[in-house]
Amino acid sequence: MNSNTSRPVPPANTGSAFLNWVSNTATFLLQMERRIDPCFRPAFDAVLRDPIASLTTALINMKRPDEGLKIAEEKPLPDEEAYLDSIITTFEQQMRGLWKPGGFERGGNTKTQGIVRGEFIVHDDIPAAFRHGIFAQPQTFRAWVRFSGPGPYVTPDIDDVGFMSISIKLMGVPGPKLMDEEQFTQDMFGVSTPTFVTPDTKANAQLQIESLKNAQLFYFVNLDRPHILDLIMQSLWIKTQSSPFEAPYFSCVPYLLGEGQAMQYSVWPTTTKRTPIPRLPCRPPDDYLRDAMVATLAEEAVEFDIRLQLQTDPHRMPIENNAVLWPEKLSPRVSVATLRLPQQTFDSPAQMEFAKRLSYNPWHCLPEHRPLGNQSRARQRMYAELSKLRQTMNAVPHYEPTGDEVFE
Repeated sequence: MNSNTSRPVPPANTGSAFLNWVSNTATFLLQMERRIDPCFRPAFDAVLRDPIASLTTALINMKRPDEGLKIAEEKPLPDEEAYLDSIITTFEQQMRGLWKPGGFERGGNTKTQGIVRGEFIVHDDIPAAFRHGIFAQPQTFRAWVRFSGPGPYVTPDIDDVGFMSISIKLMGVPGPKLMDEEQFTQDMFGVSTPTFVTPDTKANAQLQIESLKNAQLFYFVNLDRPHILDLIMQSLWIKTQSSPFEAPYFSCVPYLLGEGQAMQYSVWPTTTKRTPIPRLPCRPPDDYLRDAMVATLAEEAVEFDIRLQLQTDPHRMPIENNAVLWPEKLSPRVSVATLRLPQQTFDSPAQMEFAKRLSYNPWHCLPEHRPLGNQSRARQRMYAELSKLRQTMNAVPHYEPTGDEVFE
């Protein structure tokens, strides 16, 4: 069986019949809400989303002490490595339980909607403060761009939790990299929520333990360490998606932009159209998001606007807490590049399988764009070890693409 074929969300396995019922019922209600979400979501987003996000951000910040850090300054968490060990162990356990050798998928951002060719075109009118690394001068990089579902499962699109992700691998990037397994790539990541699902690796370790039980709800709602405000923030952006080409994506975690500057980046669609979702409120096709991508790229090119947001307030725009929304009032997002996906056919079995060969890691990067914060530090080893596990179980060696790949 193709491991990227959609299948139902596994039932909860908490060890308690009652907790299993609560989790499974919540999952069912969320899936039913997805069928009617497009009826009210545009009005909700236009009127209520941003005010609620601002209030939620203020409440999160009220609970956070001001540690007096400087711009782009990091501060390791106590027991940071122990939390990372827990995250990796839990991910490995879950992946081994979900996938068989030869069909291992990624632990997160699991379902591949498609991997497409792109061009990353750096603008020639970038403000001086932003001209570092890949943005130092006008230039164009070839790219492999992977669009995916949230994971850790491969589910019908209408049954996932309602967000998408993008992974961009630029090729032909000169200069030394922070990981030497790839010499000429720069990787970029985004999800369709502007804050990360967990504030730090301590919370992420907690989430993965609940995810192993197929009961992620109890990460957010519990009597010990609840994350209600994070649940509200995530819920403001998760929704029934129309197409991977029609949502913005956010890095959620910060990166260096040259020496002594921190930034987050985001990827914004230039289109305002919305692809109709087939058969709603009945059940759409399992892979309707991929179908939307196929139909669009068969007829036209797609463009995204790449925007950078500088850190200007070390407390209200934190490095170590990725559940805090960086306010645009403190620092606007500035357009610096265009990601262009030319008209193409991408859904051949060979090209879809090619996605398994690639390893994305935020530490595939120039030193000028070093990832910042505890969750970014964790990703270096976590992504590398989980990628090695996946490639070993699939008997696929690590591969650095050039952009010259051809598929039948």
